[in-house]
This record gives sequence, structure tokens and C-alpha cells, in this order.
Amino acid sequence: MATMGGQPVLILKEGTQRTRGSEARRTNIMVARIIAETLRTTLGPRGMDKMLVDSLGDITITNDGVTILKEMDIEHPVGKMIVEVAKTQESEVGDGTTTAVVLAGELLKQAEELLDQEVHATIIARGYRLAAEKAREILNEMAHEISPEDEEMLRKVAVMAMTGKGAEKAKEHLAEIVVEAVQRVREGNEVDRDLIKIEKKAGGGIEDTELINGIVIDKERVHPGMPRSVKDARIALIKSALEVRKTEVDAKINITDPNQLQAFIDEEERMLRSMVEKIKASGANVVLCQKGIDDLAQHYLAKEGIFAVRRVKQSDMKKLARATGARVVTSLDDLSEKDLGYAGIVEEVKIGDDEMVFVRECRDPKSVTILIRGGSEHVVNEAERAIEDAIGVVAAALRCGKVVAGAGAPEVEVARKLREYAVTVGGREQLAIEAFADAVEAIPRALAENAGLDPIDVLVELRKAHEESPDYGYDVITSELKDTFSAGLITPVNVKTQAISSASEVAVMILRIDDIIAAGKLEKEEEGEKPEMPSMPEF
Repeated sequence: MATMGGQPVLILKEGTQRTRGSEARRTNIMVARIIAETLRTTLGPRGMDKMLVDSLGDITITNDGVTILKEMDIEHPVGKMIVEVAKTQESEVGDGTTTAVVLAGELLKQAEELLDQEVHATIIARGYRLAAEKAREILNEMAHEISPEDEEMLRKVAVMAMTGKGAEKAKEHLAEIVVEAVQRVREGNEVDRDLIKIEKKAGGGIEDTELINGIVIDKERVHPGMPRSVKDARIALIKSALEVRKTEVDAKINITDPNQLQAFIDEEERMLRSMVEKIKASGANVVLCQKGIDDLAQHYLAKEGIFAVRRVKQSDMKKLARATGARVVTSLDDLSEKDLGYAGIVEEVKIGDDEMVFVRECRDPKSVTILIRGGSEHVVNEAERAIEDAIGVVAAALRCGKVVAGAGAPEVEVARKLREYAVTVGGREQLAIEAFADAVEAIPRALAENAGLDPIDVLVELRKAHEESPDYGYDVITSELKDTFSAGLITPVNVKTQAISSASEVAVMILRIDDIIAAGKLEKEEEGEKPEMPSMPEF
């Protein structure tokens, strides 16, 4: 509200709350730092897990950054911006979500110290942008090229992504599965992650996880009289229902004679028998239908020894077409032998209490399935997250064709060279670039802390080693300095560059906010309640 000539002038709706200046900025920084500190303890191979309990009492146990942030259900607008950072990191490169969030929180912490020294937020933002650009340049310079045929390097990338996750005990086995799956579906250097289907069933151990050169469908055959297993399967993928079609307009049929009723029933039966005859004539011995299959059609299919599954998901139909080479047919009139796909075996297998259909031994599958097993639902879910991360980083490594050292090496090298660069920039931006360098070193510091090591000693050793080579990292599992490429501690360069880009951009965006205007909610006004500012997350 403002005044003009002594008269109040209402600008914003009554009940609107407004926070301005340094108070708004410090509140935003505090929210981001709290979220970053929450994730900080999950970072690295010795990171701890979080147990998240939702309103229904369902439990999630994980140290996957993006999963934790999604399950926390954060309300504060700045908190939502941080969640977006994690989601972007996950969708772009599949890993590094915790790194991105921790870095964003540390950048804002360093910025707050500069604000206390009366460095303007705009200058800090400019320095951060310069530093982020230089950091990406440094990372690309220290990166090593990787070939799509170098499966050993790709396996090391996958192992690195799964280290510290719940599936770590079987990481070598899972890494082989992931690399083989990615190699099956890749086209050049591009990998469509959707073509790798992940099915999970509790039971057995993580080491029982297997790669199926084909597709697993969480369905069962429609009739017990059908064979449980079909070898040399010729597969028809049908999009339409194997049922008598209903008229598209309301129609009324008057039957005045029992013979007419019998003729009507016979005609329906003839139509269904005709459908099955068309399938048989095409040479198909397996039918996978996206829609329903009439009971009578099921009977005729069983009599012909044809294996059939109904209500297969559209996404699975697309994967089946890629795996078997079949063409999805909308009309049975168009079905012919050339539309059929091939699989060495199609079988119904009982896993635990459920029946599943396995389409195996496809000739050249361009879509595959990873069947995850584990001792409990929580173990299986965490293994799924680890495998998805591994698929993401292997795909990212193939796409960019470059990998960098892990184990804190890239962060120490970036920080070292940023400090040298800051001197050449000069001015107050120099302070911001040096602050950026300090923030980047928070990653190796957190890795050491989470492993129970002294972070100062680790940083000193790393800085000294980097005078000789940028590839030296600190293996917190063995508590030794190592040449990361010899030790296999590597990660795609775009995991690091994306984390720096996302973290710096959100930090700059938050720093530039000096006014928060929160309008009252309509329902609260109707109830006569005072509108509130979005609450900060509670931990």
C-alpha cells in the first residue's frame, strides 16, 4: 500500500505478503542451503541413505538425489527451483543430481559471505557466469576421448555410477548387463533409454538380475489350453480387439423368432472364427494384442495351438516391434507373413506369485529388457535406480565421447585453474570467481567427510598431486591417492559440465531475486483466514 496526498492507494491485493531486499535474498539462500545440506551426506561411495515416509506410510530408502527431492514434497518456491536442477540433471545425463544440488547450495553460501562484504549481487552473478564458462572449458580440456567400441571403459563408467548405491555388491555384474543393453539399442552414438525396458520382481538376489534379448511382459496367456512355450515363434502384433465390433451409432436389433437369435449368435461366432483363421493363415503362432480378446476367440486360438496375450501396453507394443522385427497391424485384413516378427522362444514363466511372458532370443533386438531381482521390494527399487543411473551415464559417455577423472579430481583441477583465471579478470568479479572455486571444492570435501576422513588433509594431498597431473583423485574406499584412469574411477564429462551449468544458473537466478510477492490464496480468503507465505521445508 502506498499513500498519495494522504490517501491510501492499494496496489496489491489485500492479504498479499511481500519480502524485500536483503531479507528476501537471505531467506532464499537459507532454503537452498538447507536442501543442499540434506543431500550432502548422501554424496559419494560412502554416502548414507535417507528413509522417506509418505503420508500413506509407504517407505522409500535411497541415496539418489532426485528421488529424495521428489519424495520430500518441497513447498517453498526456491526449494522447487532446486528440485528442478536435480530433475534437469537426471533427464540430461542420468547422474550427478546430488553433485548439482550440493554445488548450488555451496555457491549460494559463498555468495552470502560476499554479500556480507558489500559485494553487489549483480557483480557476484557476473563473476559466477564467467567462472562457470571457464570451468566447462577446463573440464573439456582435461577430458579423455572414449570410443563406442571400448566396452571396458564403458563398464568402468557404469561401475562408478553404481558405487555407493544399494546395488553396489553386484555392481560388476550389473555393469556388464547395462553396457550390453546399451550396445544393443544404440544407433551410432545415440541411445534411446526408453528402448531398454526395466522389469522388477522381488525374490532371489540382485546377482540374479538378467538381461533378456527381447521383451518381458507382465501379463499371462489368455487361455489355459494354449501352450506355455512356443519355439521359433512367429509373432503377430495386433492393435485392434479380437472381438465382435460394436456399431459406432446406437442401433436396435428386433428379433421375433428363435431362429433369428440363433442365426445372430452363429454370425458372431463365424466372425470370431474368421479372425482366428486370418491369424492362422498368416503363419503366426503367437499373438500379442493391444486390446481385448473375446472368450470364444480365445477358445479358437487355443484349439489352433496359438499362444495369445491381451491388453499389452502401447509402449510395450513399440518395444516388441523393435525387438522382434514385427509390424504392428491395425486391421486383421492386412495381416500377412511379412508383418510377423521372430523370437527363438516365447514362454510363460512363473516368478514368485506372478506369471510373466518372456519373448526371448530375438535375432537382432533393438529393444531389450533388464529383469531386476532382489531380496525385498526396497532392494529391488534401489537396484532399479542404480541401473537407471548407470544406463544414463553410459549413454551420456557415448553421446559426448569424452570422460573425465572421478574421485574429486575434476573439482580440484577446476578450482586450481579458476584461481589462476581470477587474477587475470581482476575487479570485484575476481572475488566471485575465487568464491566459485571454493564452492567447487566442496564436492571432494563432502566425499572425504562422508567416508570419515579429514577433508583438509584430503584436499591438501589432492592439490599437491594436481601440480603433477590433473587425473589424480582420492579413492575414499582405500584412502589412497590414485591415477583415476588406471583405477577405473571415471565419469562422462557432460555429467560434470551439466552439474556446473545447472548449479551456477540456479544460484545466479536466486541471487538476483530481491523481492518476493506472495498473493493470498483464494480459498483462504473465502474462509476468512490470513494468507501465508509459502512455508520453508522442515527436516
